[in-house]
Formats: sequence, C-alpha cells, structure tokens
Amino acid sequence: MVYRHGVSTSERDTSVKSPVQSLSAVTVAVGTAPVHLVQDAPVNKPVLAMTWDEAVEKLGYSENYTNFTLCEVMDTHFNLYTVSPVVFINVLDPDKHKTDVTDQSITVQNKKAVIDQEGVLLDSLIVKTTPGGSELEENTDYTAVYDENGKVVISAVANGAITDSTTELVVSYSYLDASKVTEADIIGGYDAETGKSTGLELINAVFPMFRVVPGILIAPKFSKKTTVSAVMRAKVKNINGIFKAKAYIDIDTSVANVYSKVPDYKNQNSLIDEFATVFWGDIKFGDKIYNFSSHAAAVTAQTDENNGGIPYVSPSNKSLKMDALVVNGEEVALGQDQAAYLNANGIVTALNFIGGWKLWGNRTSAYPDKTDVKDVFIPVRRMFNWVENTLILSFWANVDDPTNNRLIDQFIDSSNVWMNGLAAEGATLGGRVEFRREENPDTDLLNGKVKLHVFMAPPTPAEDIEFIVEFDVSYLSGLFA
Repeated sequence: MVYRHGVSTSERDTSVKSPVQSLSAVTVAVGTAPVHLVQDAPVNKPVLAMTWDEAVEKLGYSENYTNFTLCEVMDTHFNLYTVSPVVFINVLDPDKHKTDVTDQSITVQNKKAVIDQEGVLLDSLIVKTTPGGSELEENTDYTAVYDENGKVVISAVANGAITDSTTELVVSYSYLDASKVTEADIIGGYDAETGKSTGLELINAVFPMFRVVPGILIAPKFSKKTTVSAVMRAKVKNINGIFKAKAYIDIDTSVANVYSKVPDYKNQNSLIDEFATVFWGDIKFGDKIYNFSSHAAAVTAQTDENNGGIPYVSPSNKSLKMDALVVNGEEVALGQDQAAYLNANGIVTALNFIGGWKLWGNRTSAYPDKTDVKDVFIPVRRMFNWVENTLILSFWANVDDPTNNRLIDQFIDSSNVWMNGLAAEGATLGGRVEFRREENPDTDLLNGKVKLHVFMAPPTPAEDIEFIVEFDVSYLSGLFA
C-alpha cells in the first residue's frame, strides 16, 4: 500500500450510464450502381456514405435509375431530403453482369467518336480503323474517357493512327449490363467455402464494419419481387442475431395496377408483417421516376431528424418531393377515400389533398390481420425497435459482469433515467424497467441468465380526428340581450 500523508481524491465511474443511442433510420439500400465509373468497384461490399460527393466517388452516378437503382437512393437521401448516413450494397458485378459487343462501327467527327452505350468497361475496349485491321494503342493512337452521360468518348492522339481523313472506327467491348442482375443476386447468401456473403445477407456486415445499426432496409425496384421482399422481411427481424429494423417494400404495380386490387395482391403474396411497410405507386419528380421506398426511407429519416433522432413521429402526412403518383407510367390522382381504403388494408401511398403531396398511411403491413398496437402502427413498431437496439448497445459492456446488486441497480437506474427523459420529450407516454423475482428464478440466475422487464407506451398517431358539431339553441338568447 502507498504511504499517504494529507488529503487525496479518487474517482469512480458514474453509476447511471448515458444510453448509447442507435441512429433510428439508417437506410441500407441493396441494388445496382454504375461501378464502371469508379476505381476498385465495390461489388457485394457495404459502402457507407455521409454525403452526395462521397457516394458518387465510391459508387459512381447515373440518372438511368432503371438500370442503376442505388443512384435514386443517393438522389432522394442526399439531394431531396438531405439525410445521412446511407449504407449502399451494390450487387452489379462487372465480371459477371456484362454483355459483349464485337466490331461495332462508330462515326468519327473532328477526330472524336462516341460509343452510344452506357456502361462500357474501358479495360475491355478494342479500337480499330477497319474490321480486319490492327488494334490501335491507347494513349498512343487514342484516349478513351467517360463523358458526363457515362458514354465513352474516343479522341485521337496527335501523330497517331486516327487522322483527319478517318471517318469511322470499329470498336469491340463489354458493357455493364444491369438487366442480367437476377433476384438471386439481390437475395445473395453465405458461401461456406469462401466465407463471403452477398446481397441482402450483407446487412449483417453493416454494424461490424461501421458501428451503425440498420434502421430501414430497401431494395428499390427489386423489392417488387415477392421472393426478394420475403427475404427482406426475414433479415430485418434478426440482424446480427440481436438488432431489429424495418423493411420498406414496393408493390408490383404491373400486377396491382388499380388501387382496389392492391389488398388482394398483398394478401395473395403474404405481404403481412409487422416489420414491413408496403408502398403502392411510383413517384414522379421532374422528369425522373422513383420507386416509392426510396422516398419513404428518406422522409422517414428526415422526420426522425426533425424530432431529435427519436422515431416516435409517424412519417405519414409529411411532405414528399414529388409532382405525381405514377402507376405503370400513368399518373394517378387518389381521393382521400381511396387512399384511406389502402391505409385500412395496411398499405401506404401518396396523397395530394391539403398542403401538397404527402406520404399517407400509418400502418405496417401486419394490419388489419394483427391488432397489437406495437405491431400495427409504424412509429410504435419503430420505437420498439429503436429502444431495444439502444438497450443492447448501452449494456453490451456489462455482459459477463458479476450478477450482484450493483449490476442490477445500474440496469434499473440507468434505464429509468433514460425512460423518464423520453417521456419528458413526449417520445413516450411513460416507461420503466423492473427486475422481477418471478421472471428470474434461481435456476436461471445460477445459469447466468438475467431478465429485465421494460414497460413503455409510445404515443400512437392521431390518425382519426373527429370534431362533433352541434347547434346549441341556448345561443338564441343572445338575440334578446
């Protein structure tokens, strides 16, 4: 023992821990990106981006959203709704999803020629002046670069083989072909031999890589396939074996092309799940067409951000950046009663009624088959996910600590302080954590198992507001005042 003479101090860690809150609406988007535009194309590798420039630098960008679905996620999140971060998982593989073109003739003007094909892989390009001629040498006879539209521009190099009299070039190349991406590519899986995961399976890599918990899983365009949406719904319930998220799923409007058909489509394809929200219609903004899930995920994140990062406010009746709701290329104008019919069947859509275009619908796809309040309202379900994820993050450091009074007190005191704070902000109507004797039998405690019981009541959205209006005859007396 150190000999002491005088006054000294020491410190102990605060017994009440501040919660390590999980970001409530981190979007994880699985799809296709124009990775031919970047070095070291990220294929089946999660990419975290905080800004538009970072996303474009890592994944490339094209306004061909049909082929490159992750680009619409960049646009909605970073440009239209200004929310971040976003995790992108690109499955479009230049080694696998490509088409070969041989001896294509292109016109030369002013010693330049453009290949009118997006996605050309530069390392596959062969340039000749005639079909049977010799291959020209890059940087000696020509240079090849992408223009602002993603097309390859071939330019003559001084004193090279392309001269003023050259009117035509013959090119062979491979181009990145997004049409070859299948449902199986999006679903992905785990390869036991290589130890690598692909597609939706990579949602389990997000937290270990970036220390952010997925909040919303989307696969724009591809989630319209029921095989893909089924896997999405399964994945969000058990991320890394502990975390929970929400799946935002687009309904296939080529089948459910009229609003009245959508409930039958939902039921026939078993799109009934408290961890999923389904959306009907595509969104048109300017000259661009987006999948609804891209906008919905972004406006959900924006709503959370406007409320302190806590997901207790519904994204319903929040403004969407859009000009029209589109179904199979045709604009659709739903009335409030038609939109309510969809909502009554657990389907979310867009409504242009009062205050411009709004996301319209509070219910998860479990409704009306399920009635438990924690499973049928989007914000309530998301609050349960968020609170559970936050508790895991906050107390993970206590795993394997001695089960004694100090540990139990820390659980209860820290959790209740946090719960009281949520109630004070209006994020819950109230909440508490208890350590109950009947839930912790001696056999469990001897086996290292401890259970804490969390009670909470997130506010439900005021979905149906009614004013009762009555003629009060007593006011007639005012005529004689």
